Amino acid sequence: MNILVLGSGGREHAFAWAINKSENCQKLYVAPGNAGTASIAENVNIGVSEFDKISRFITEKHIDLLVVGPEAPLVDGLRDYLEDKPEHSKLLIVGPGKVGAQLEGSKDFSKGFMQKHGIPTAASITFTKETLEEAKKYISGLPTPIVLKADGLAAGKGVLICESHEDAFKSISKMLEDEQFGAASKKVVIEEFLKGIELSVFVLTDGKDYVILPEAKDYKRIGENDSGPNTGGMGAVSPVDFAHKGFLDRVEKEVVQPTISGLQKDNIPYIGFIFIGLMNVDGAPYVIEYNVRMGDPETQVVFPRINSDVLDLLVKTAQKDLNNAHYDTISETATTVVMVSGGYPGSYDKGQRIYGLENNEPDTVVFHAGTKKVESDVVTSGGRVLNITGIAPDLASALGKSYKRVNLLCWEDVYFRRDIGQDLLALSRK
Repeated sequence: MNILVLGSGGREHAFAWAINKSENCQKLYVAPGNAGTASIAENVNIGVSEFDKISRFITEKHIDLLVVGPEAPLVDGLRDYLEDKPEHSKLLIVGPGKVGAQLEGSKDFSKGFMQKHGIPTAASITFTKETLEEAKKYISGLPTPIVLKADGLAAGKGVLICESHEDAFKSISKMLEDEQFGAASKKVVIEEFLKGIELSVFVLTDGKDYVILPEAKDYKRIGENDSGPNTGGMGAVSPVDFAHKGFLDRVEKEVVQPTISGLQKDNIPYIGFIFIGLMNVDGAPYVIEYNVRMGDPETQVVFPRINSDVLDLLVKTAQKDLNNAHYDTISETATTVVMVSGGYPGSYDKGQRIYGLENNEPDTVVFHAGTKKVESDVVTSGGRVLNITGIAPDLASALGKSYKRVNLLCWEDVYFRRDIGQDLLALSRK
């Protein structure tokens, strides 16, 4: 098969890394890709939102399967655009259409969907600039902390957890009046704070049947001990020890199955990933959010644990043939540590030369994110630069491998969290 993976981050490098292992992968392209994908696939200088160029490339290169990595082109309707063209009638696509993508594209839509189909989630109300005073009254009646969520896409940074009412008043004004997150915060969902432990569950569905992939826990805040602003993700771990089989059985029964049946009841065709952000509240699952693609950096710990042909799973999904699909996992733990440019998630420099990529460490994989090749050098080109994944029999050993490889890499003003997975290690000791 000829395959096109759309995207340029660590998630897309992990996709390419897994797909490239399949004997059915004849030619693999990544658009636009990064310095890491260039070593295992052919990078294509096409942006993820350049629908016309994507369409022409699919025709020219006889692409059989398109795997869409990021959420933006899905929310903007890439699938619908391609399906409207007769020349793509045989193209297999992993990624939902525009309506299904609203599960991530609009927090207001997704909360309404959960409430309609009885999926456990935090109580919430949506407000606009015109109802700002009502929003402040609602905030006054909530216990702290209070969660504010920009309705639209905000690159993983549109969720604020306000520790005081005063902080929430200021933040809601910034979001609605000053459009802190642009068009994404024209609506804001105000939500009760759930106390528990977060984890992510990943579902691959053809709209009727599904498989649940290995779970993971990620670390969103820039600072250690989960301090500072949200980022796109600073690290991840899989499996998650507190997500025992009893809890995951409840997730499947109370969240996954009602989500799939809800999409069917609402006549929303859905082919692709559903990434469910969950909170374990005293053993009960509550949905924090839906995403309509794989997580980043969770993909970098989920895919290394799949001991089966990932391409086969993707093809069966796109062909609506997941009925009897199954896959095997390795028992080992995978951990990833994200190395970022100094200043991220704020402003940061680009073009810093990365040193140490030639240094290998057994049972580790370096997934590139914000990198590009300049002559013979690999340089930084984004906020999140490298994802260092370690694989070992237990969490402590996997983290040891990740950090050992991290310490072999450097560039000017590099930053990474040194406490990834430490909360889970502490829990395991209790």
